[in-house]
Amino acid sequence: MGTRIANASHRPPPRDGCRSCRAGGRARADMDEQFQPCLDGIVYDDFSFGSHMMEQKEPLIETVEGPYLVIIEQPKQRGFRFRYGCEGPSHGGLPGASSEKGRKTYPTVKICNYTGMARIEVDLVTHSDPPRVHAHSLVGKQCNEAGNCVTIVGPKDMTAQFSNLGVLHVTKKNMMEIMKEKLKQQKMRNRSHLLTEAELREIELEAKELKKVMDLSIVRLRFTAYLRDSSGNFTLALQPVISDPIHDSKSPGASNLKISRMDKTAGSVRGGDEVYLLCDKVQKDDIEVRFYEDDENGWQAFGDFSPTDVHKQYAIVFRTPPYHKPKIDRPVTVFLQLKRKRGGDVSDSKQFTYYPVVEDKEEVERKRKKVLPQFPQHFGGGSHMGGAGGGAGGFGSGGGGNLSFPYSPGLPYNSIYSPGPHPVGSYQGGVQMKGPEAEGPGSDRQAPTESTYCKELQKHAQLYQLWMLALARRNAHALLDYSVTADPRMLLAVQRHLAASQDENGDTPLHLAIIHEQTAVIKQLIEVIVSIPSQQIINISNNLQQTPLHLAVITKQPQVVQLLLQARADPTLLDRYGNSLLHLALQAGDEEMLKTLLAHLGSAAPYLLRLPNFHGLLPVHLAVKAKSLACLDLLVRTGADVNAAERQSGRTPLHLAVEMENLNMATHLVKKLGADVNSRTFAGNTPLHLAAGLGSPTLTKLLLKAGADVLCENDEPMSLSSSEASSDTDTDPEEQELAMELGEPALAAEHSTNPKLPIQGHWQAGHRQRRCHTSLDLTRSQKVREILLQASQQGPKAELPTAPQPGKVLSLDSEALQGLEQLLNQDCSGSDWIELAKRLGLCSLVETYKDTPSPSVSLLRSYELAGGSLGGLLEALDSMGLHNAVRMLHKTEALEKLQSTELKEDSAYGSESVEEEQEPTLALKPGGELPPSQQPQVH
Repeated sequence: MGTRIANASHRPPPRDGCRSCRAGGRARADMDEQFQPCLDGIVYDDFSFGSHMMEQKEPLIETVEGPYLVIIEQPKQRGFRFRYGCEGPSHGGLPGASSEKGRKTYPTVKICNYTGMARIEVDLVTHSDPPRVHAHSLVGKQCNEAGNCVTIVGPKDMTAQFSNLGVLHVTKKNMMEIMKEKLKQQKMRNRSHLLTEAELREIELEAKELKKVMDLSIVRLRFTAYLRDSSGNFTLALQPVISDPIHDSKSPGASNLKISRMDKTAGSVRGGDEVYLLCDKVQKDDIEVRFYEDDENGWQAFGDFSPTDVHKQYAIVFRTPPYHKPKIDRPVTVFLQLKRKRGGDVSDSKQFTYYPVVEDKEEVERKRKKVLPQFPQHFGGGSHMGGAGGGAGGFGSGGGGNLSFPYSPGLPYNSIYSPGPHPVGSYQGGVQMKGPEAEGPGSDRQAPTESTYCKELQKHAQLYQLWMLALARRNAHALLDYSVTADPRMLLAVQRHLAASQDENGDTPLHLAIIHEQTAVIKQLIEVIVSIPSQQIINISNNLQQTPLHLAVITKQPQVVQLLLQARADPTLLDRYGNSLLHLALQAGDEEMLKTLLAHLGSAAPYLLRLPNFHGLLPVHLAVKAKSLACLDLLVRTGADVNAAERQSGRTPLHLAVEMENLNMATHLVKKLGADVNSRTFAGNTPLHLAAGLGSPTLTKLLLKAGADVLCENDEPMSLSSSEASSDTDTDPEEQELAMELGEPALAAEHSTNPKLPIQGHWQAGHRQRRCHTSLDLTRSQKVREILLQASQQGPKAELPTAPQPGKVLSLDSEALQGLEQLLNQDCSGSDWIELAKRLGLCSLVETYKDTPSPSVSLLRSYELAGGSLGGLLEALDSMGLHNAVRMLHKTEALEKLQSTELKEDSAYGSESVEEEQEPTLALKPGGELPPSQQPQVH
């Protein structure tokens, strides 16, 4: 345990201001019983030693009865910037954790249980366990050239405050030398002889290891106190204390996580709702959105987004995860927070509500379930259609109907129904006629006026009586004609004015006939409605802003859609979400409905093909979201732009297909429809940026083979964080130094990985020009990184293969395809086509192909069209244990290689092969198994 200082119990009590000292005093009494008296039997409590007598041969150890060092003010963890040497001195020292605008504090330590002179040194160590020497150095008035800060305290005040500390950020060029020098000084302390060759080699290896793992954006302060020995030198070290981590403010990981605003706080229990979240600065590859439930089940899930969905480190667009209970009968509240992947820091939690699935958002099913009145209810008792006890329902009878009359009482009836004159006045019901007997005193003066008024009322009443009689006769004749012809139009013709009446949902008779799929009634109503001049009854919208045409599309009745369009229904009207007829058909992926619409829209078709809904999506985007290749082909053949950008972020259909990781759709867009692989969103992201951010090797290969530009930059400048400057690989010192001096650490880190990327052009004539993200900057998948590096080394002029090449890109003949189909369609879990889709990274195709006659063939054809490699397929099959399939494919490969050799010898290329890329083939062990070194890695 080392030498302890005797007479500890006779020292003065600690000051009230030091909580750690008081705690040490309380603990000392408890620990005294653990120590037995010395062997010589002397009780040293009777003696008192001065500080000059405390000679020790070993460094002091932190114990409650001896001196120890304690931090009484931690440094501020965030908001302090590390500075490069070329930037000059720091503006202000490192503040303390409790520092405020009007009250500054600084890192402070104190030596407890000791009075006398002491020396306190501060140096920087790594944020690791155990802490190791850091490459950065401390600078300030009390700091030396070695990067350490030294101060002397005592003999009375044993507190040391460091008010002017700065952190010098070293460059990669000098990092190795600085590390070796610091490690040497650490070993040389309290040593008189020089280091041996073995120790020097040890130091160099340690420096190289530290360089690879050291985080240059985080440091910690290590405080070490030295007491005087018998000769008066400060050599007796107390146990060092380590501060909380200090983050470089230039690093995105340095800021506190904070959610400032969200555009949605509720979503469907199925997930998939897009949420815009504003936050403080985050690092796009080190952030996630965590949903969780604070109860015993411990459910948690994470929002779905890629690095391209993090906008300039201050906003995240993510899709909500599904709730773990798909069926709930009431809203459920959970929590969400931002969380760093490295370190686990989290933000304050915000509430988010999952609501049950609205299966019938168009309310069609609800209206179909509505209880219809029984026939006898229309007669007597007052039905909802009108009518009073015993009388036939009709106008003027009681019962209070809930149908609205479409025209005002002053509208001339003859203008709609009859050629003869039927003058209708402005008579309003409820006016009471007054006779002479009802007049009070003084009415003689008004008698002529009242008499004239009464005559006018009587005249109008007679006219209305004639009008009602004529209407009754018309209805009677209509009923007689219906009895003879059995044609309902005979009844409807005299009831045309009721065709515009609406119920409590705003539905007209035509709406209801479509909802209940009464095709014969729909035809009769349309014929009657179109006969009414100057009326737009056919285009009336209900309370959900649905026209009859909208409902015909929603209920999937192509024949009714055709009838309505032929009757001049307006196809350009939109529903409450801004959806046109094409949007509604494509949301359901209804190919037949889409064909009907495009065949009968006429001149409105080009307008509707270019019309976005209120979410900014065009019909082509909805076709991609519905995963319908047939609908997409129909739209493009009709004139839709396959490269059209949606209005929210400028994504084309290819962007959406890549974002959905739908290889089948992306392949179709690229290879059949000729979509632009270098189209850019509003933020400048190409489909290759999205594929790289998602870490999809297959999509990345597909886009590269279609001509995607691997060097294309988006519009977001590279971060100037020091964390990006720390790379796991060694960099060229000259390039790194140049990049660091120009403020481009991320560029230097990238050049260490891909030296062939052009460094010129990012700055010209000494002017800084910040480089933006390429697809290589966004990927965190090693396999995708290798693919992109290989493509960038070929250069932009390198020709990509346009046809499958033997032994490299998959090319299956009918025999091989049939053999694989038999092996994969055996419904054996773990060895079926679904497992193969998972191992090839094609999970998005499982739902697409599960109902096809042969899912395995469809899957293999999609993989082949996307340019998938034979090696990748062999790896997947072997990892599934399908060694027979591996052997079968190798026989095919051997035959193709033979044919390739013959082609090479007979071609005009002479001795050069037609293959432009080289991909290592898999060497099989006897029996068709892969060697361990080439076992597949599933990503």
